[in-house]
Amino acid sequence: MVKISAFKAIRPVRDKASLVASRSYLTYSENTIIEKLDNNPYTFLHIINPEYKKKNKRNDKQKFLKIREKFTEFVDEKILIRDKTNCFYVYQQKNELKTYTGIIGTAAVKDYLSGKIKKHELTLKKREEKFCDYLKLAGFNAEPVLLCYKENSNINNIIQKYILSRAEYEFTTTDKSLHKLWIINNNDDIKKISKEFKKIDDLYIADGHHRTASSALLSKVSKTESSSYFMSYLLSEKQLNILSFNRLIKSLNNLTAKNFIYKIKEKFNVVERSSHCSPTQKNQFSMYLENQWYSISLKKNYNKNSNKLDPSILSFYILKPILNIIDERTDKNITFVEGNIPTKELKKQVDNSNYKVAFILKPIIIDDIKKIADKGETLPPKSTYVEPKLRSGLTIYSI
Repeated sequence: MVKISAFKAIRPVRDKASLVASRSYLTYSENTIIEKLDNNPYTFLHIINPEYKKKNKRNDKQKFLKIREKFTEFVDEKILIRDKTNCFYVYQQKNELKTYTGIIGTAAVKDYLSGKIKKHELTLKKREEKFCDYLKLAGFNAEPVLLCYKENSNINNIIQKYILSRAEYEFTTTDKSLHKLWIINNNDDIKKISKEFKKIDDLYIADGHHRTASSALLSKVSKTESSSYFMSYLLSEKQLNILSFNRLIKSLNNLTAKNFIYKIKEKFNVVERSSHCSPTQKNQFSMYLENQWYSISLKKNYNKNSNKLDPSILSFYILKPILNIIDERTDKNITFVEGNIPTKELKKQVDNSNYKVAFILKPIIIDDIKKIADKGETLPPKSTYVEPKLRSGLTIYSI
């Protein structure tokens, strides 16, 4: 039984929704951010970067307060408006390959703390604390946590009813994705949605572990009603698109390529390939090293003694003992590459000598992620790249 509630979102006026909504600022290059800030006075990036033209950097507290000030300015200028009643929001994102349709609402922090909202990744304490300070000083959260749940036909029926009507927002972004948002302000439908989620025993964090942990931290220092909840995008687990996070390694820990492969062969079968071949089996990886592709798979005598998932296998048998990468969250010898980046780009990085070796991983299925979460265990950082990636600023939760 989980508690999902409607809330009064602060959101863009209809004619400016496409201009306000942005990707997470972390996904933009510095030059792209400046270009967008220079040419779009309504982008949410102005709120996150309120003094981008100033060279003198402020400390975090000063910056967060300036963000709050800019946010208030957007509200005062009626670029952003606040709904007068508690609502749920149906958000749909459609690209050339897939359509995602779910509900934006608020989840209870207590359900996260009690283990009903389950995690599968470790978080960094410093990032938790920094984002907690941001929430406290800025006073809002504009990027929902992605939570998934087991398919529910009653929730689907309510969603279907709304997507047949005119959307409050409908716009296409430069990545050719179509975005739509509908407002659920009917009290009966709101009650039905909350009631259906109460029948669900567990939710799983698909994306947003740090945001969730930071909200939980905030709830301990701020006893307000709003800090007891965090904004979430709730999506049926069947709709998730789970890709891998691949690895690029800068240094072979003073080993030659020959010696590196020799050490890998102690526990893995290593086969040369004429071209890239994506891994298809559990405990199997593709590796690119010195102009050569390899398929490496864990030997049976090690495989049968392990029920770990592939990112853990790679860490346990190669990254830690051979490359001395002990903490992947902080080690500068490793770079994580999203699974939607073409393999040829990783190959290019190795060919250009920016990195020594690339590892390509097979995506993890949702059932395996749930098993890890149910056991209270965690995967190495950047084990999954989950889509959809949501736009910031479409719905904003005031704290």
